[in-house]
Amino acid sequence: MSIRHLSPLLSPGSIALIGASAREASLGRIVLSNLLAADFPGDVFAVNPHAVDLPGVTWSPSIGALPLAPDLAVVMTPPAAVPDVIADLGRIGTKIAVVLSAGLDAPSGLRTMMLDAARAAGVRVVGPNCLGVLMPHANLNASFAHLAAKPGRLGLISQSGALVTAMLDWAAPRDIGFSAIVSAGDMADVDMADLIDLLATDPNTDAILLHVEGITNAVKFMSAARAAARVKPIVAIKAGRSPDACRAALSHSGALAGAYPVYRAAFEQAGIVMVDSLTQLFDAAEVLCKLPPLRGNRLAIVTNGGGAGVLAVDELPGCGGRLADLDPSTIETLDEHLPTTWSRANPIDIIGDAGPVRYRAAIAAAWGDPGVDAILVMHCPTAMASPIDIAETLSEQLSLLRKTGPAKPVIACWLGDATCASAGAILGRAGIPLFSAPDDAVRGLGYLLAAQAARAALTETVPIARPSRPDRKEAARIIAAARAEGRPVLNEIEAKALLSAYAIPVVTTHFAAAAGDVVDACAGLTAPYAVKIVSPDISHKSDKGGVALGLCDPAVAAARAFTMGERIRREHPEARITGFAVEKMCVRPHASELLIGVANDPTFGPVLLFGAGGKAVEAINDIVMALPPIHIGQAREMIGRTRIARLLAGYRDERAADLAGIAETLVAVSNLVADWPDIVELDINPLLADADGIICLDARVVITREARPASRLAIRPVPTEWSADLVTRSGQMIHVRPVVPSDEAALAAFFEHVTPEDLRFRFLSSVRHVDHENLAMMTHVDYRRTISFLALEPGGTIVAAVLLATDADRSRAEIAMSTRSDWKGRGVSYVLLGHVLRYAEAEGIAVLEAVELADHSEALRMERELGFTALACPDDPTLRIVRRQQSTARAA
Repeated sequence: MSIRHLSPLLSPGSIALIGASAREASLGRIVLSNLLAADFPGDVFAVNPHAVDLPGVTWSPSIGALPLAPDLAVVMTPPAAVPDVIADLGRIGTKIAVVLSAGLDAPSGLRTMMLDAARAAGVRVVGPNCLGVLMPHANLNASFAHLAAKPGRLGLISQSGALVTAMLDWAAPRDIGFSAIVSAGDMADVDMADLIDLLATDPNTDAILLHVEGITNAVKFMSAARAAARVKPIVAIKAGRSPDACRAALSHSGALAGAYPVYRAAFEQAGIVMVDSLTQLFDAAEVLCKLPPLRGNRLAIVTNGGGAGVLAVDELPGCGGRLADLDPSTIETLDEHLPTTWSRANPIDIIGDAGPVRYRAAIAAAWGDPGVDAILVMHCPTAMASPIDIAETLSEQLSLLRKTGPAKPVIACWLGDATCASAGAILGRAGIPLFSAPDDAVRGLGYLLAAQAARAALTETVPIARPSRPDRKEAARIIAAARAEGRPVLNEIEAKALLSAYAIPVVTTHFAAAAGDVVDACAGLTAPYAVKIVSPDISHKSDKGGVALGLCDPAVAAARAFTMGERIRREHPEARITGFAVEKMCVRPHASELLIGVANDPTFGPVLLFGAGGKAVEAINDIVMALPPIHIGQAREMIGRTRIARLLAGYRDERAADLAGIAETLVAVSNLVADWPDIVELDINPLLADADGIICLDARVVITREARPASRLAIRPVPTEWSADLVTRSGQMIHVRPVVPSDEAALAAFFEHVTPEDLRFRFLSSVRHVDHENLAMMTHVDYRRTISFLALEPGGTIVAAVLLATDADRSRAEIAMSTRSDWKGRGVSYVLLGHVLRYAEAEGIAVLEAVELADHSEALRMERELGFTALACPDDPTLRIVRRQQSTARAA
């Protein structure tokens, strides 16, 4: 079903309340009263077998008796009646229903019956078990909330109705409004991703707030969130931070990957700013709805209390901000207006007896300083100036300054609850966020910075990495051999061979089936030796005494293997011993022990982990996570977020570790798990890293019992299977492949060889230079709803590029293509577009469209050959819309 069916949620022309009632205090009466009190301008139908005789309401005894199909239905019937209600709504043509009724759970069968009825009737269902929806711009309050919402620019999606009412309570006295509030409830049909897509395209919504209890479709959610976060800030709070969510696992990685940390990693990768408390969500909401976007992170602080200013400065590094350096001209201006004892630096301490005049001068000077991106105005209560007078001064001053040029974010901090309360109404009307403590105020600025950083991360320029050429045939052989023997856990020899197939350096390791074979296994290795037990039942060998190190010769190694095996058989009789791993001791005294791992999360699938390794990995808990696949830039960012990164970077006389090698290993493991959904868990521990390189000393891999399982990745990897060598009609050889993020520089060079006329055809306007934002849109794609294909000549230079962008439900897509001007006429465009059509058909995309200039006859002719039909654009006679209906085979 399409999210287009959800659009009536935002502004329905008519609404039917199924179960509306005239009975006082009933749910049906409360929702009906809220709807009428909001002055909803459309038709309101109350459907109930018993008459509902109220002004402004048209009563209908049944859904079938309604005079028209309402745009939106709100269902408040007993749960057993809901499936039939949904079926009846579908029969009359209503496409969306908000189900407030609770009790439609899986054990009763009612949830399944409701969904079956909805699918058959083509009805989308919000809920069940929800508070309802509020759309203030449409004068719609179809909920049983105790307060109405004012119109504003914030969209709120919450799985908890209680959080919705708490947000309304908080917003009312602060004069904060909303564009949309949706209580998502149990999300049986319409889920978080659908609603994010809806608000991402809503012109009344500038920022989106989320309350998340759980995600039902991780792939869909990540795709929707990443698309929305490029254009609007998204702030989320996740319920359920308890460590009880952590599950038992065979590997260190599985034990470390609790549910909440995985959600945090996923949200960060999706461009979502995550907060940890309801208070922080409120603060983020206030800042996002009142302040313009930041141009940078430099803060000026105007304060009448030097100590309070210093406290604010202390918080800046933690939120990503920094103290602005005042321009000399700003200091000169302030010298003219402030006492000689003022700080002559930032924070701008205007002294404790400051009144409105000094505040006015200091605020104006900070506003005019080109090195200042945002201003924090602080007022400490004194008997010398009224907090109300200072608030009025700030309000008036800011009103004037906003007329003089680009707006700068201004945050206020009136220290103390009483002082803050006295200024609240004045500053609220002026659109200035107000806090009562310096740390809260600076963290408020931090939410703006975090949203800015999240958006930038989705479009960052990615460095070019060394090409990866894994031996997939060898990887397939290793996995198949273990599965054929019914072993879900690869032994150490197999695990290292699997890593080696992906060019991950491993220490040479030989296998000895028995202690007596250890001497032969030492052949080709140099002392000292390490001997480790090989057992499918022992996850952490050192914990069980299954590791012997520093063995000086083969005979000693064999003897230690024998005693080790005997002790383990005695102390752990349940453990099967299949042999011993023998390797040369890797003595690197200056190396750091690292962990690279993969865990399996029930919601988001494979999760990549990196951090400090060794025996104490759980105790140290210096771990960061990301969802694979990742590129080299994300790998470097993962390394930088760990505490051990400071050691890896080098210190005193210790040289830096091979950071490039670590990052490439992270990407290799990411590629491994993307290629092989068979891998459930993986540990490389320890991975030694020093200035001379990296090497894996031990590895453990757990695979699925079934062959060729479906991919569990929440983020779709590059569809490399859609790379091909093609020949044009003129006999020209080209290689076609999906774009990767590191192609940005090559794509920029490609567009430098496209004439201004061809750029006009591609971008439908006069473009001289294709900027980073446009290049990022073509290269930072999610491969689910957006993909670019590149055509390269045999030398590797890009000669043509095409972007395919689908709508949220992937039923319709728009195509935009460019060809290097000196390669036109060779048939490249025709072959590349044909490749894209085959891809779209395999993906189940039903309709393809392109917008062309009417004078682009060459493109129109080619598209006509390939089955497109050209139509005049009703809004612009200079444009043509070309459309092709596909015969589709929906991809899984």
